[in-house]
Order: sequence, then C-alpha cells, then structure tokens
Amino acid sequence: MRVIDIQDWSRSEYVSYFKNINHPHFSMCAEVDLTTLRPIAKARGASLTSAITYVVTRAANDIPEFRQRIRGSAVVEHEMVHPSVTVLVGEDLFGFAQLDYCEDFVLFAGRAAEGFARAREQPTLTDEPGRDDLLFMTALPWVSFTSFSHPMPTLPADSIPRFAWGKAAARDGRTVMPLAVQGHHGLIDGIHMARYYERVEGYLRDPQAFLGAT
Repeated sequence: MRVIDIQDWSRSEYVSYFKNINHPHFSMCAEVDLTTLRPIAKARGASLTSAITYVVTRAANDIPEFRQRIRGSAVVEHEMVHPSVTVLVGEDLFGFAQLDYCEDFVLFAGRAAEGFARAREQPTLTDEPGRDDLLFMTALPWVSFTSFSHPMPTLPADSIPRFAWGKAAARDGRTVMPLAVQGHHGLIDGIHMARYYERVEGYLRDPQAFLGAT
C-alpha cells in the first residue's frame, strides 16, 4: 500500500469536493458477454459464480483508481484488493464471504468455495474491522436488471467500489449478463468505468487465459 501525496495529485480537488457530498457514489450498468466463458467454465468443472467473481475482481485490480481509498484527509492505493461477496443463506437470507484474491484462478476458486461454504455455515453481516482493501459484490441470478444501487453509509461515505451482476439471458445468439458498477466519484470517473468494462470484456472473450486449456 502507498500513501498518495495529494498536494501534487491531479485528483486532490475532486476528492475534496465529492467527499463532502451526501452521496458521492455514482453507478453504471451495462451488459457483458458470457458466451465464451459459460461453456468453457462448465467444461472445466469450474463454478460460474467463482469465475465471474474472479473476472470482476481481476479487472478492478488492473485499474489503480479501483484500488484507491479515501481515509479522512488522506488517500491510499492498495497493491491488491479482495472481494467480499454476498452468499445466499437458507431460502431468503444472506451473509458475506470475504475472499482472498490471487491471479491463479484454480487457487482462487478453491478459496472461494471454502469461503462460500463457511459463509453459509456461519453467516455474518460484517467484514473484518478496519479493512478497506475490499470490493463489495452481490449476485442476483433471478433478475436481468438494467440498473442497481447499493446501500452504503453517508457522511462520510466509504470509497469501496461495489458490483452487482444479474440473470444471464440469450440475445441475438449471445449470452449476456447485466453488470452494475458503483464507485466514489472523488476517485473514479466515467472514463475509469469504461476502462473497467473494457477489461472485463477482455477477460470474458478469452477465459482460457485464466481458466487454462483443456
């Protein structure tokens, strides 16, 4: 982790402005293409949920703005950020599974399976106190939504990005899925969101790069 010198930082004015707004987060929702990933993940015996969580997390780690966090008057940039994912508990409740990210998908998928199982057995609505090197994520596989917003604290609002994906649907011979991304505007602008979606689509077009060849 490094502390950013905000005195000589191009975004210092943006952070100062947006952190005093009651709701400084903004969100976008766009469809992403699962056509290639879905059958390959199934053929590998990989969990689609783990694969999507991996892609969403890896793309965020690729972009510095998604690893930056506001801490009072300071801004830090983590070397790596990790997913905290909602897990269905019983029929209609949920808990949080805090996972350790790594670029090795096989290792990550194993950790995710253990984390999801632990969250079902011992559900909790809290993450490790004091950590902000997280990415908050949720899946709603029952609805192909077109927008999404997350609950969050205000004044001060945290600067942890939030993600949600929904039900996959067939469209024009492709399999598409809504992916919503929410971020603190003091750190993230529309251009960073666009770069993020570009990264996600790149991984989804070539999942062999992380799932491995048959």
